[in-house]
Amino acid sequence: MPKSSRFKAITLRELAKQLGLPYEGPGDVLIKGAASLTTAKPGDLVFLSEKKLRPFLHQTQAAAAIIPEDEASPPLPIIRSPHPYRSFVRALQIVFQPYQPQPGVHPSAIIHPQAKLGPEVSIGAGCVIGANVSIGPKTILFPLVVVYPDVSIGQECLIHSLVTIREDTQIGNRVVIQPGAVIGADGFGLLQDEKGQSMPIPQVGKVIIEDNVEIGASTTIDRAALETTRIGPGVKIDNLVQIAHNVLIGADSIIAAQTGIAGSTEVGQRVIMGGQVGLSDHLKIGDDVLIAAKSGVTKSVPDKAKIAGSPHLNIMDWRKVWVTVPQLYDLLKKFKRLQRQVEELEKIISQSKKSTPDD
Repeated sequence: MPKSSRFKAITLRELAKQLGLPYEGPGDVLIKGAASLTTAKPGDLVFLSEKKLRPFLHQTQAAAAIIPEDEASPPLPIIRSPHPYRSFVRALQIVFQPYQPQPGVHPSAIIHPQAKLGPEVSIGAGCVIGANVSIGPKTILFPLVVVYPDVSIGQECLIHSLVTIREDTQIGNRVVIQPGAVIGADGFGLLQDEKGQSMPIPQVGKVIIEDNVEIGASTTIDRAALETTRIGPGVKIDNLVQIAHNVLIGADSIIAAQTGIAGSTEVGQRVIMGGQVGLSDHLKIGDDVLIAAKSGVTKSVPDKAKIAGSPHLNIMDWRKVWVTVPQLYDLLKKFKRLQRQVEELEKIISQSKKSTPDD
């Protein structure tokens, strides 16, 4: 398979210079792509961060490798780094050029006359942009994006195909929204009337997405009932996440796939949630909390807690519980055996008492 044209060719010397790291070997070696140690082809950049992969470093066809500072020199050009994987990621940011369309508006896009488009904006085929929408400079809307009226989108955003952005949504700068996400749908608010029938509560609030947020494919972020659903700066949200009305997510938090956060819950800064986490409504999750995958959280959580399980426990307590689970069947058998022995002893004692003559 030919190398992707999305990789920019760069010499080892220039890459090391941009990374601010030392290199060894021919500086004019050309790097044209990136791969793992086990799959690399000529022209690829690789990295070594685990000692168990060291043998592959001496077998690889790669053009160059990023290795630890104290690693022995392999038979290929290298860049030395205190954090090889981190440096590899930064190298990818330098050499990888994701597809981006040229600025301009596709003839099939429908744009309201009162919408305002900044310079160098790209609007793809079939996009629909409503009244009083503002889109900042260098923002890209891929085909079939729908933007309702009264929406603001900042500069240098990437809005991928089939995204829907409902009215009264504010999106900051450098936000990335993956295909199929829905921002600003009505929150799930219902009230039972005197006949017991469910009556929808109008959701009249808004959504604010702050700078440098990334939102995964088919994720849904609901508008607030009255005020604001807010996603703080630097938050990264995976695919298939549901964020309900009035939720607040603190800066630089990370939310993995299939997580659901119920209404009016407040999540602190730098919180990390594994996949399929469920948060109940009206909770307060502190800063720097770690929530393991599949956890069910029904109570508020203090700062820096590490929790797991459903209902959640401190992660050390959860581990103790689950260490015992595989032993439960054997423990039950032992208990039943002891129970029978006790019953037999009780019978013997009872019979002994009956056979003993009274004084």
